[in-house]
Amino acid sequence: MSRIRPAELDERLGTDDEPLLLDIRPESDYQREAIEGSRSVPVYDDLRGGDDSALRRRLGEIPDDREVVTVCKMGIVAARATRVLDDAGYEASTLSGGMSGWNGYQRGSFSYTLRSLWWRLRG
Repeated sequence: MSRIRPAELDERLGTDDEPLLLDIRPESDYQREAIEGSRSVPVYDDLRGGDDSALRRRLGEIPDDREVVTVCKMGIVAARATRVLDDAGYEASTLSGGMSGWNGYQRGSFSYTLRSLWWRLRG
């Protein structure tokens, strides 16, 4: 399964290679904060409970003409969404660290710097 780090995503935003950002968090979380241009498909609770049918029913709403990057709070449940999309033939990746990672990247936080180093060491 493919992952994309926040810095990599940031470099691609606003370019011809910009992915579709699919935010799967509950609508209230999405309304509170979201990456600009992302699309809300609030299936987080279903996926967290092991039920991927809610996302499968909404695949028709998700364009398949570019990469899809799934976003949740920490990236764990989004990885499940990425697997569903992969199985359905989409080119899909998970945002490493989810919104927490994105916010840390945006702030240049120490914890993000450590996490980023860990990602690079893991390959």
